Amino acid sequence: MRRNFHETKEPAVMIIPMIDIMLFLLVFFMVSSIFMVQSNTIQVNLPAASAAKRDTRPNIVPVAVAEDGTIQYRQETVSLQELPEKVRVSLLDDAETVFVLRGDRKTSYENMVSVLDVLKRSGTRHVSIATEQRKE
Repeated sequence: MRRNFHETKEPAVMIIPMIDIMLFLLVFFMVSSIFMVQSNTIQVNLPAASAAKRDTRPNIVPVAVAEDGTIQYRQETVSLQELPEKVRVSLLDDAETVFVLRGDRKTSYENMVSVLDVLKRSGTRHVSIATEQRKE
């Protein structure tokens, strides 16, 4: 048998399976990124509030105050003296950064106020206090 090289066929590109694979990858990365954000936070027993709602702004910086008064800034333990510089660096990147203050319910009021005072003195415009939804 002799092969005819003058006869050319266009290769068939199957686009539907490629779309399925891309959709699967998109969903996979969306779901995995949600779990990565939540697993990198420290465990804090938040106080409950009935008017609590979830904030979904793009640039949110978590600041946590543990029961013993230690401060976690973006999952990094910092002292109260180091906190203003870290806040200023975040504000230089984005002036509309939202700082979410997560205070353990057993921490002293003084610890929470001192961190809140540092945030305000550093020039933040958006500070939220994290709470849990109260179950009624």
